[in-house]
Amino acid sequence: MIAILSSCPRVGAMIEKESGMPLDPKVALYLKQVRESGAKAYEDMTPAESRRLDMNELTKARADRVLESVAAIEYSFIPGPTADLPVRIYRPTVCANDEPQPAIIFIHGSGWVVSNIETNDHFSRALANRTGSVVVAINYQKAPEHKFPIPMDDCYASTLWIFEHASLLGLDPKRIGILGDSAGGNLAAAVTLRLRDEKGPQLAFQALVYPAVKYGWQTPSAIAHAEGYLLQQASMKYYWGHYLRSEADAQNPYCSPLNAQSHKDLPPTLIYTAEFDPLCDDGYLYARELQGCGVKVKYRCFDGVIHGFIKMLGVFDQADEFLYEFKKDLIDILE
Repeated sequence: MIAILSSCPRVGAMIEKESGMPLDPKVALYLKQVRESGAKAYEDMTPAESRRLDMNELTKARADRVLESVAAIEYSFIPGPTADLPVRIYRPTVCANDEPQPAIIFIHGSGWVVSNIETNDHFSRALANRTGSVVVAINYQKAPEHKFPIPMDDCYASTLWIFEHASLLGLDPKRIGILGDSAGGNLAAAVTLRLRDEKGPQLAFQALVYPAVKYGWQTPSAIAHAEGYLLQQASMKYYWGHYLRSEADAQNPYCSPLNAQSHKDLPPTLIYTAEFDPLCDDGYLYARELQGCGVKVKYRCFDGVIHGFIKMLGVFDQADEFLYEFKKDLIDILE
């Protein structure tokens, strides 16, 4: 059996591989329903078709979903390098008086191509409430219309703007961290590296959920889970193909963060992966690399689940478990 990554019991503990668990029954049922629906894979659609599908799925989900209430949602625009960028600021239901608040800069995933802050609204609400943090969700420009480095530049400029306007936004600049999932994890890792390289503001933490940190699909997990688990090897080729101007971009550490010459002097890092995910080894390898460079790292692989599970609130138990654990880990890693 291919070795599967498992959980790291505490911050700073040695990160090791262990044998895995079977596919969670709820996840197995979900995958069966997807197969039987005859739904087209994203890699078999044009970007425009995939975006329409994403919005259609959102409409269907909202018919059955009760959105969490938050204290406030503020809509704004951030001046980016090439365009004004929409952002949403989610205030949790419980805030500590009028004191400056902790904040999470949230960069959503979906292959640098699909998705937006609207399709991630339910998650941003839950993230704010469960962590007690203000969530600033960034809507960066998408490939293939806007290839690398534009999405990364957008996220970097947005991060600088948030720090520069922390007082106006009611945020504590010493407690601002960044969270990204999948392609968003790639962008969050790149922003974190660039902040270090350019001596920018100090993030309190970076949290990367099944991040894509290196171009390619030859890791053991990418081979073992190449088909049948929603994100496929073909999906990875499709998304990377839209994101890169050429394969030369893949060598750039702001495109493939694992390629950075050094990973020293990065903020405390939380990395979460899914067992049945082609990107599982990306997260594991990045955690090992950072730990070897003296970075404070907490790593966990969630057993029995697939790529994208954290957004499946109310469907997969592990989505709620992730938010619960993330809140605890923030307290632990920031001590």
